[in-house]
Amino acid sequence: MTDPSGPPVPPGGGTGDGSVSGCPPSENGGAARTPGPATDDGGTARPPGPAPEGAGAAGRGAEGSGAPVRRTTGLRLPALLVAVGVLLASMVAGVLAGAADIAPGRVVLQLLDWLPLVSADSGLAPVEQGLLLELRLPRVVLGAIVGGLLAIAGAAYQGVFRNPLADPYLLGAAAGAGLTTTVVIVLLKGDTESLSVPAAAFAGAVGGVLLAYALGNVAGRGGGTATLVLAGVAVTSFLTAVQTFVQQLGVEDLQRIYGWILGTVDGGWSRITLVIPYAVVSVAALLLHGRLLDVLSVGDDEAVSLGLHAARVRLVVLLAASLATAAAVAVSGLIGFVGIVVPHVVRRLAGGSYRVVLPLSLLGGAAFLVVGDVLARTVLAPAELPIGVVTAFVGAPFFVAVLRVTKRVET
Repeated sequence: MTDPSGPPVPPGGGTGDGSVSGCPPSENGGAARTPGPATDDGGTARPPGPAPEGAGAAGRGAEGSGAPVRRTTGLRLPALLVAVGVLLASMVAGVLAGAADIAPGRVVLQLLDWLPLVSADSGLAPVEQGLLLELRLPRVVLGAIVGGLLAIAGAAYQGVFRNPLADPYLLGAAAGAGLTTTVVIVLLKGDTESLSVPAAAFAGAVGGVLLAYALGNVAGRGGGTATLVLAGVAVTSFLTAVQTFVQQLGVEDLQRIYGWILGTVDGGWSRITLVIPYAVVSVAALLLHGRLLDVLSVGDDEAVSLGLHAARVRLVVLLAASLATAAAVAVSGLIGFVGIVVPHVVRRLAGGSYRVVLPLSLLGGAAFLVVGDVLARTVLAPAELPIGVVTAFVGAPFFVAVLRVTKRVET
C-alpha cells in the first residue's frame, strides 16, 4: 500500500526523479556521484592498492585500459653489495682451503699483491705462489663461473615456463652432453683432461636443446611451453638410453665417465678461457631480458596487449639459457640442483621481479658452487667428493620442499 500523500518510492531508495536518497540530483536528472580525485586523462583515479607479487615493470594492461598496473622496483644497491660481498668471501675461503698447509694471512696478502696498484709482501715461496695461482685460484674462478651460469639459466627457465621446478637441464642439455662425452671417452678414447671432452659436451648440450625445440615445433605449434617440456622429456629419455648402450661397449671406461658426470671444477685456466666467451654472451642476453620476463610472467595475452612478441622473447631467453647451460656442462660435467636452489632463495629474500632475480641468481649461484667445492675438498680430506654429490645432498631435500610448497599453493 502506498502513501496517498506522495508519489511511490521506487525500489532501491530512489526518490522518483532519478536521484538516490541522500544524494543531490544531477543536471540530467540522475543521481550525482561523489567526486573523486581526477587523473591526467580526466577519469577518476582508483584507490591505491598493493601491487601483486612478482610484478614486472609493465602492467597487465596498457595505461588507461582499465587493467591494474603491476609495478616493481629494480635491483637495489644494498642487495647487490651484499651479494657481491658473499661471493668475494666465498672465493677467499675457496682459495684458503686445500691440502697444503699455508697460513691464511699470507694467502690473503698474496691475493692482495696480485691486485692492480697494490703491493703486499706475503712471504710465500715461489712453489706456494704457484700452487695458489695454478691450482686453487682457477678452481675457485671456474666454480664461480659455472655456478653463476647454472643459477641464472635456471631462473630464466622458470620465468619462461612459469614453473618453479624448471631447471637448466629441462630441455635435454644434460642428456646430450652426457651422450657425446661418453662417445668421446669410450669410442674415441678421449682424455677427460683434454679439450676434446668439453668441446664434445658443449656440442651435445646444444644439440639436445635444438632437438627438443625442433620436436616441440613438429609435435604442435599451438602447444606452447607444455609441448616443449614434453619434447625435452622425450629427448632426454632417448639420449640417456643411447648413452647407456655406449657405456656397455666400454666397461673399463665407466670410472672416467662417472667421474665427469658427477661434476668437477678442477679444470685450470684453459677451461676458463674456453667458457668465458659463451658466458659473457649468454649472461648479457639474459640480463637484458629481465624486464621482458616480468611482462611475460603476467601471461601471454597481457604481454601481447602491451606490444610484446611473447614467442620471440621466449625463444631468445631459451637459447641464451641453453647456451649458458651448455657452456657450464662443457667444462664441469653435470652438476645438479644449482638452478633450482639459488633462484628460489633469491626470490624469498629479494622479491620476484626478474630484474632482481637474474643478477642476484648469477652472484648467488657463483657463491653457492664455490662453497660447495670447499665442502667437497674438506669433508673427506685428503680424499675429495665429486661436487655434484655435495649439491645433490643440499638440493634434493630443497627440491622436495619446493614441490610441497608448490602443491600447497595450487590447492
